Parts: sequence; C-alpha cells; structure tokens
Amino acid sequence: MDLLDDDSGNTPEFSVSELSGAVKRVIEGEFGHVRVKGEVGRVSRPRSGHIYLDLKDDRSVIAGIVWKGVAARLETQPEEGMEVVATGRLTTFPGQSKYQIVIEDIRPAGLGALMAMLEKRKALLQAEGLFDASRKRPLPYLPEVIGVVTSPSGAVIRDILHRLRDRFPRKVLIWPVAVQGQNCAPEVVRAIEGFNALSPGGALPRPDLLIVARGGGSVEDLWGFNEEAVARAAAASQIPLISAVGHETDTTLIDFVSDRRAPTPTAAAEIAVPVRMELLSWTGEAGVRMTRAMGQRIEVRSQRLRDLSRALPRAETLLDQPRQRLDLLGDRLPRALIRGTEQRRVALSDVAGALRPSLLTRVIAHGRESLGRRTDRLSLRPIEREIAQGRDRLATLSRRLEESATRRLDDPARKLDGLSRLLETLSYKGTLARGYAVVRSAEGTILTHKAAAQNAAGLEIEFSDGRFTLGGKARPKRKDTPAPEQGSLL
Repeated sequence: MDLLDDDSGNTPEFSVSELSGAVKRVIEGEFGHVRVKGEVGRVSRPRSGHIYLDLKDDRSVIAGIVWKGVAARLETQPEEGMEVVATGRLTTFPGQSKYQIVIEDIRPAGLGALMAMLEKRKALLQAEGLFDASRKRPLPYLPEVIGVVTSPSGAVIRDILHRLRDRFPRKVLIWPVAVQGQNCAPEVVRAIEGFNALSPGGALPRPDLLIVARGGGSVEDLWGFNEEAVARAAAASQIPLISAVGHETDTTLIDFVSDRRAPTPTAAAEIAVPVRMELLSWTGEAGVRMTRAMGQRIEVRSQRLRDLSRALPRAETLLDQPRQRLDLLGDRLPRALIRGTEQRRVALSDVAGALRPSLLTRVIAHGRESLGRRTDRLSLRPIEREIAQGRDRLATLSRRLEESATRRLDDPARKLDGLSRLLETLSYKGTLARGYAVVRSAEGTILTHKAAAQNAAGLEIEFSDGRFTLGGKARPKRKDTPAPEQGSLL
C-alpha cells in the first residue's frame, strides 16, 4: 500500500548517458536531414580545419559545425553576416548538453546574399588601396609573350588567338583553369602566381602581359572571380594584367584590381597588341615624311652655303698681304742680325775694360781669409761621435745578420733531415724490411696477380736483404734497382 502511494515508484530511472543517448536518438530520428535558413553569426576556424559557426535569426541561435573534409569542398565559405541556406543533419553534443547541426552543404540564400557579400569584400579591398589608380601598371606597347589564364576548351581562347593573329601575331602561353565551380578560384590564383614565378630568359619564357578571361554567365557562374584570393593574386602580380571576365555589363572583383579591364575577351586581345598593318602604314608614312624633310633641309642648307661662299674672298686674295709681309721681314732680317751683334760686342768691351789683375788678387785673398775663419770653427768631436755610433750599429746589424743566416740554414737542414727519414720510412725498401717482398718474372717484370705468377717461367723474389730465384735462370743483378711504382708486396 505504501508503494502504491509513492508517486516515484513506477517512474523509470535513467543514467545521464542513457538519457543523453535517448534524446540524441529522438532528435536524429526526427530531424535526420534538414535545411535551415539563417544568418551566419560567430565563425571559428581552429587549426584542425573544422569550421564552427552559429546560425541565427531574430529570436533563436543554432550551433553548427562543418567537418574538415566538407569545408574543403564548399563552393562558398561562410562569413559572418552572410544569409545562407545550410543543409545537414541535427544531432546533440552530450559533453555540453546542447544540440547542433552538422552541415554538409551551405549556399548563399539568393542573389541578395551574394551581392551583400560582394559589397563587403569590395569595401575591404578598397579600404586597403587595391583599387587605387596609382598602383596600376602601364601595359607594354608590344609584348613579346602573352600569358592567358582561361579554359583551354572554350570559345574564349579561340577568340583571343584569332584576334591576336589578325592584329599582330605574338607568342601565347595558355594556363588552363576551371572558369567556374569550386576549383575556379584556387586554379586562377595558382595560374597568376605561376606566371609570375617564371624566370626571365628561362627555358619557358616569362610573359610580358597576362590576360584572365572567361565568357559571360550568371553571378553564380562568375563567382570564382569575386573570391578575395583571386583579387589579391591579381593585385600582387608583377606582370601587367588585363581582366576580361564576362560581358561588358558583368563586373567582378578582379576587374577593380587589374591594371586594365576589357569588356570582352576579344577586346582584351585588341588592348594587348596594336594592328600590325596600321603600324607598317604609319612607319612607312613617317619614313616618307622624314626623307622628304631631310631632303628639303639639305637643299636649304646647300643654298645657304652657296650664298655664304659667294660673300667670302678668294683664298689667293687672303694670302697676298701675309706673303708680302713675309718678304719684307725677310729682307730686314740680315741687317737686324748684324746690328744686334755689333751692339753686344760693344757691351762686352765695356764690361771687360773694368776688369784688373789687382781686383782679382783682392777677391782671392778675401776668400782665403773667409775660408780660414770657417776652418777654425770646425771640430772633430761630432764626427768621431757619429763614427763610434756607426760602428756600434754596424756591429749590431752584423750580429743579427749572422744569427739570421744561421737560422735560415738550420731550419732547411732540420726539414731536409725529417724528409729524409720520411722518405726512408715510405720507400719500398722500408716496406720490405717490415716483412713484405717484391715478386718479378724472370724477365724483370713486376707481377701483381696470381695468374701472372703461375704463367711465368721463373720467379725472382726480392727481400730486404737480397733476392731469391725460383725456377728458370737467374736474372743478372742490376746495380741500381729503381723502386717499383706498383708491385706485389708479399
């Protein structure tokens, strides 16, 4: 009766794990596969590669997780504030007593979500200055090699090649990529970086200009060119880049960061190279104008030279006066020489008349008296002191020279003695003294192999104290036996 009155007597008892498992089975059974529309809240990307995020609306929040393998395959990576539709299965996490959705696919919730995400990326890149006109590089006027990043099987590459061939044929390197889908963005990034990584002058030439091209399509089809990684790769390219994605009305992020935007892929080819026939026509016309201008200029200069030459006097007239002046001076030169000689002879006579023997005697006597006074002032002590110092210095230098000579002779002697001992140690005679022997044939040939010894008519074995003959006739002993270069030492 007491058991019936107890309300808890018929209530089953669960452990915490059993209750969590029961809740998990109920939730996974009722919501095995669901699609949830909401706004992406907090997004976390740990080093494990998984993505943790929140899906929310104005009243509720659901935790979501994208496993590493699924995250790598997503066409659209979730970003905070993006409105998406997530597909997955609902489950629980007993460790924290919460439920969550394991997301298998996530897509933007319509065109408006894509445009909002695009505007957000555009504002971020613009704030970093990647759209500034000052950082855009000028295109080369006539590139030698053009790199094209596009699909190799579409009509785009055929249009570009055809247009280049019509205007000005150039070398074209094609880097095949996917132009839509989840592989589009990473392949375009690798293509741009790969072209930039080529070495100038290498086996594969580095392009002078890049064209990233794709035909028209929907926003979803062109979305790979709106990825932030593609825009940053195009902005970082050291090679000038033309974007030709979609039709004239289509606009992607790569159009804003590229050095030049072309409305169509065909227009990109027209921007890349000039028209060859127009260049030839222009150069021909310029050559004709230059030739005509040079002819007219030469004719004007020739006429001017002829006019000036008529105003100049004749060469004979210019030389008449100098020739007459030379004749006049030639006639006056002999008389001037005679007069100058006579004047110098009279001056010499005047000077010689003033000289007398008594004057010379007085000058000599005065010089002798002056020399005597100077001789008295001379002393031998400084000279003797310098001689003594010189003797001491000479003795010191002689002693140092003798010591240096002795050292220079002793060092080579010691070195020669050491080399002699080393030569004696390394000589083959020293090797024989250590128990080895040299085997020769009867003819004196050194034997190094067993087969040669078996085929020899006789053997001669040299030991350290002499030679010993086996079989055959003994070979006469040479006075001076050279050391074997390669022999058999036994």
